[in-house]
Amino acid sequence: MSKSGPKPNAMPWLLLSAAVIVLDQWSKAWVLSSLPEYTAVPVIDGFWNWYRTYNTGAAFSFLADAGGWQATFFTVLAFAICGLLGWWLWRTPRGDWRQALPYALVIGGALGNVIDRLVHGHVVDFIQWYWRGHYWPAFNLADAAIVGGAIGIAVFGVFDGRKAKTGS
Repeated sequence: MSKSGPKPNAMPWLLLSAAVIVLDQWSKAWVLSSLPEYTAVPVIDGFWNWYRTYNTGAAFSFLADAGGWQATFFTVLAFAICGLLGWWLWRTPRGDWRQALPYALVIGGALGNVIDRLVHGHVVDFIQWYWRGHYWPAFNLADAAIVGGAIGIAVFGVFDGRKAKTGS
């Protein structure tokens, strides 16, 4: 009889979370030192600007004018979500990239924005997409990681759920 130890978990994927945080904070430091506030700097004319702005709320400035309590709320919420996703990473097999990758992206993005809230009191946004007269709200690399991770969780969850139901 042989005893097998615990299987390797997906915690090394937190290195991706750390990379997201580093890139996010580096990009925001560049924005704060190089871009004027509230002024569009064209990157691809007709589609993409650098546009330095600030968000005291959450996605699409949700609760931005709520009086200040929202920064604490979103910080606590981000830590809770990161804790839950970290626990899921700990339970995920190391090779299961379809679960680990999205979790790591969300953790890195959430913590990148938490750093902004703790250091600046708001999140620094600077990527502005638009088409003709329609402008998407400005966002940052942390936001992109969160959205990409959330899409990955949803898409891979659906596909894995279908695979489990069909027995494939």
